[in-house]
Amino acid sequence: MDRALIIRKPYIDLILDNGKQWEMRSKRTTITGRIGLIEAGSGLIVGEVTLIGCGFALSPEQAERTQDLHQVEDLSLLEKWCIPWWLENPVRYKTPKPYDHPKGAVTWVRV
Repeated sequence: MDRALIIRKPYIDLILDNGKQWEMRSKRTTITGRIGLIEAGSGLIVGEVTLIGCGFALSPEQAERTQDLHQVEDLSLLEKWCIPWWLENPVRYKTPKPYDHPKGAVTWVRV
């Protein structure tokens, strides 16, 4: 694992603890494989997941039909963050791992 994705609460907890399988983003990614999960603002990698790929922008109807996968309650947020990144096999660390946050990092951090 050489990268970690920064995710805000409550979404990081939904991924690690509640079966959230899609992380919704505004852009597609070509990155796949095992990645760390950083809780935004914490300075900690709190778990990891396998990023298996991503889809294309969801229509409002698709977003509503797939709510069990992305678990975003306020569907208006998906007007901007409409690209599903597909996740599987989440693991929450018993002891979160500190990391050095580079200036300007918003989405990815190399670890």
